Amino acid sequence: MHKITNSGWVEVITGCMFSGKTEELLRRLRRAEIAGQDVAAFKPSIDDRYGEETVGSHNGRQWEATVVDPDEGVWDIPEELNGEDVVAVDEANFFSAELVEVCEHLADRDRRVVVSGLDQTFRGEPFEPVPRLIALAEYVDQYQAICAACGEPATRTQRLIDGEPAHVDEPTIVVAAEESYEARCRNCHTFRTD
Repeated sequence: MHKITNSGWVEVITGCMFSGKTEELLRRLRRAEIAGQDVAAFKPSIDDRYGEETVGSHNGRQWEATVVDPDEGVWDIPEELNGEDVVAVDEANFFSAELVEVCEHLADRDRRVVVSGLDQTFRGEPFEPVPRLIALAEYVDQYQAICAACGEPATRTQRLIDGEPAHVDEPTIVVAAEESYEARCRNCHTFRTD
């Protein structure tokens, strides 16, 4: 809760893959814990890349998390709370649009809500519900990575299938597939349309 306004708020950490979003989320959780605040972390059930009940970053840092169904279980987030001051949600881009209402609900009840997720799909389009969360948040940090093709600042996520850019018609959400991802700048980002 803000000491001056006596209210909760929403923070969004966003950017492309490999930009450090989850690492920043974990840093904020560690700082909240050091400050004596109770923390609860949540993640979507479809993301098991770093363990089933942990939020993890590419560099190996982890935090215990409650797993929720990103479509049917979004309202389980407030129900799972036990007085925690800080509520974190990783991979917001995997959740339904209801996540926006849940974050508003929690902030309206004096909670600090920290959300991280991709702001764009592999096509370079807005990745809902993150853009809506950005619009309502009190604090937004957008991170960049380094383009894997040219070394410039990267703001987009490149999906590769067998080393080639994915076709525009590929599904938006693919977790733990035979595909790989790279951070790319505007000029190096592409997808197949043929």
